[in-house]
Amino acid sequence: MFVKRDFISLYKQTILGPLWFLIQPIFTMTVYVIIFGGFARIPTEGVPAPLFYLLGILTWSYFLDCLNKTSNVFRENQSIFGKVYFPRLIMPLSIVLSSLVRFGIQLFLFLLVFIYFWSTGSDIGPNSYILIFPIFILCTACLGMGLGMIVSAMTTKYRDIAYLVAFGSQLLMYATPVVYPLSFVPEKYKPIIAANPMTQVIEGVRFGLLGKGHFELMNLLYLGVISVLVLLIGILTFKQVEKTFVDTI
Repeated sequence: MFVKRDFISLYKQTILGPLWFLIQPIFTMTVYVIIFGGFARIPTEGVPAPLFYLLGILTWSYFLDCLNKTSNVFRENQSIFGKVYFPRLIMPLSIVLSSLVRFGIQLFLFLLVFIYFWSTGSDIGPNSYILIFPIFILCTACLGMGLGMIVSAMTTKYRDIAYLVAFGSQLLMYATPVVYPLSFVPEKYKPIIAANPMTQVIEGVRFGLLGKGHFELMNLLYLGVISVLVLLIGILTFKQVEKTFVDTI
């Protein structure tokens, strides 16, 4: 029920409706191609620029959706939480699932763009790492949901954190290889960027679907451990705060 509510209410009373799911990444991709590919001339490791940026945008947007929407789950649903009891964890889970529906629709757009460039002779193609694509998406959901629940628990007392997260998440994108490949990062900064778990997600997704870049199974182990830890901390924090949040929010 909550997934349906989130999905329908997002573009309710809009003219184009769910088409915004496709329009937003297309416009963002176009801007990135012009600015980062055209003006800045950032390399894309032999991947056509629209494909390179589009895949990064879609993956990052799914993480950001999970993080930002889960961060506000207590404030935006306090009227429901105060009237009837149900397992509160259902709410962040519904956010992750509704965002996954949106990601699935946008992934269809990526498939169309991929087919176009592949049919025109571009040297791209999936490899065996495509089989662990669902694991990358699961880790993204765990990271976004876990961090979101931690922030949501903290904002019940400190509202400033919500503004900090909204601002910080925009800056975090530039510490993640969304608009540049990891190979473009200078060697002295590469360990810092690689420590970001979302770096491993985006690099792994690009390597599996496009066959470009570099990714090792040890990176997947690191990503899995961090994702599980963040999710567990988020759940424990969320469960602790849900008992008293009505009195403080």
